[in-house]
Amino acid sequence: MKNQRTVALNQVSVKDGFWSPLQKLVVETVLPYQADALEDRVEGAEKSHAIENFRIAAGDSKEDFYGMVFQDSDLAKWLEAVAYSLIIKPNTALEQKADEVIALIGRAQESDGYLNTYFILKEPEHKWQNLQECHELYCAGHMIEAAVAYKEATGKDSFLNIMCKTADLICSRFGKGKVRGYPGHQEIELALLRLYRMTGKQEYLDTARYFLDERGTEPEYFQEEVKQREWAHFHLDPEDRKYAQVHAPVRQQEKAVGHAVRATYMYTAMADLAAETEDQELREACRRLWNNIVNRQMYITGGIGATVHGEAFSIDYELPNDLIYAETCASVAMVFFARRMLEMEVKGEYADILEKELYNGILSGMQLNGRQFFYVNPLEVVPGVSGVLPEYKHVLPERPKWYGCACCPPNVSRLLTSLGEYAWGENRDGVFAHTFLGGTASFQCGGGVQIDCKSAYPWNGAIQYTIHPSGGQSDFFFAVHIPGWCKNISVSVNGEAVQPNKKDGYAYLERQWHEGDTVDLKLEMEVQRMYANPKVRADAGCVALMRGPVVYCFEETDNGGDLAALRIPRETKITVREEELSNIGKVPVLTMEGLRLKGGDALYCDKPFESKPVTLRAVPYYAWGNRKPGGMRVWMVE
Repeated sequence: MKNQRTVALNQVSVKDGFWSPLQKLVVETVLPYQADALEDRVEGAEKSHAIENFRIAAGDSKEDFYGMVFQDSDLAKWLEAVAYSLIIKPNTALEQKADEVIALIGRAQESDGYLNTYFILKEPEHKWQNLQECHELYCAGHMIEAAVAYKEATGKDSFLNIMCKTADLICSRFGKGKVRGYPGHQEIELALLRLYRMTGKQEYLDTARYFLDERGTEPEYFQEEVKQREWAHFHLDPEDRKYAQVHAPVRQQEKAVGHAVRATYMYTAMADLAAETEDQELREACRRLWNNIVNRQMYITGGIGATVHGEAFSIDYELPNDLIYAETCASVAMVFFARRMLEMEVKGEYADILEKELYNGILSGMQLNGRQFFYVNPLEVVPGVSGVLPEYKHVLPERPKWYGCACCPPNVSRLLTSLGEYAWGENRDGVFAHTFLGGTASFQCGGGVQIDCKSAYPWNGAIQYTIHPSGGQSDFFFAVHIPGWCKNISVSVNGEAVQPNKKDGYAYLERQWHEGDTVDLKLEMEVQRMYANPKVRADAGCVALMRGPVVYCFEETDNGGDLAALRIPRETKITVREEELSNIGKVPVLTMEGLRLKGGDALYCDKPFESKPVTLRAVPYYAWGNRKPGGMRVWMVE
């Protein structure tokens, strides 16, 4: 039994000064743009061919397959985002386009339920032979998630029926007493659990559990699998067991290792299964892995996966800012993980990371025009180095229009359109506010209640909730997240100060609520200087600035070139001023008096370099790169 359940998206209406414009951008600009990208209609962008591949598989086109072995997944995530967008804002044309694509998917599906355009078209003789490298289960997982979302949004069954047929094929093939195996890229586990909750079919839960529990057991499957075939796709090394998290059974794993997105999708499924089945051993494994990520391997922006080699976790405290990877998809996956941990146990530490990712590491992955995207999210960009020198090729100084491997853009879309699912939770006794999302949400507890939230977060720490019990009055608790960054908080009910019961990062208010009761929350929002553990070599002697949940950065646009020559005196006063910035909008900007070192021609000097006073400006990290190209730094020498 879950500690609390996530409130369904159709129970939440978002009316938020920060998030509503971003959702509007996704619905009106990003999704149509991504549809054009998937149809190869964006000039100057890398080719996708994802929809055309389905036309070929359905017999509607005579072209050749193009793209990655996992190309289908880009379309799946786009369809999932479309489903959520239809809840936010009905759109007949967009829904019709989705229906046409779904019908196309159905025509491409084989009679037994198999669905993967690469293997249907390119290598039909190699189906299911290379789970380590080829993404049949991964693509199926994303399609299943999209189908569940589309059913929830529209009530239509066609997509769900298509993907239940695929899920049934997978469940009939893999499991105890059947064919042994598990995915090289985790995702199917999440999807089967979600499909189980929609359909109630026990086989879906059992197969998800099988894929998790079989992973990392002996003999190791990928090492056995490679012996049975004489071909490879990516030429991954089956001896590198950490890359795909098969170095140990999942319940015994101690540290986050390997490909960061694969790992975090798996940890999300583990937490989901642990909450669903009250599996204490699995809970403990989730806690260990969470703590290792958050306390040893996470950037201040929420970025995870520090190295380009394998798009992977590195070692504890090894967090370079300029050689960083920090894939956008990995930050999205951390939000999934945080939500499932909250369902497993309501603790503020999970909500803290959820909002850290939302306001920093995910938003930085999309240009604020909705038409350009980052795969890698650096904390330092150096002109002439980043994206230029061989070891820095992956650290792009500007967001591209699209990618041949385009997993990140639709992942951002499906997260931002489903934002309401991450804000609230409830159980039979009360309501949890995990984030301060403006709008309205409806709950079943207490005989039915609606709560309105007015919020100017993250720029303002004053939040007001208004309670509307269905019967005019109701007894239930209302628990509001207290952010870990907040030093001082005050709570009042109907204008009178109260002392809530504070537990695990939440303020609990338990009383009989009446129509129109208000809860006012005030969070102190001072600029905070943040320091990294001395073991983080890259940040030695440096400071980063935060205000509320938002990390700030320094751009060349505001501060001139050679950002490494700037210094922030420890005693300098930092001023907050709201400014209208081109291509960004009105945001709080931080200004302070600092220093710029003046270097001469000598490479080294036996005396300290001279300095001159300068005024420094910092802008929200998520918005960097939206004005002029140039250098950027989050960590500054103090």
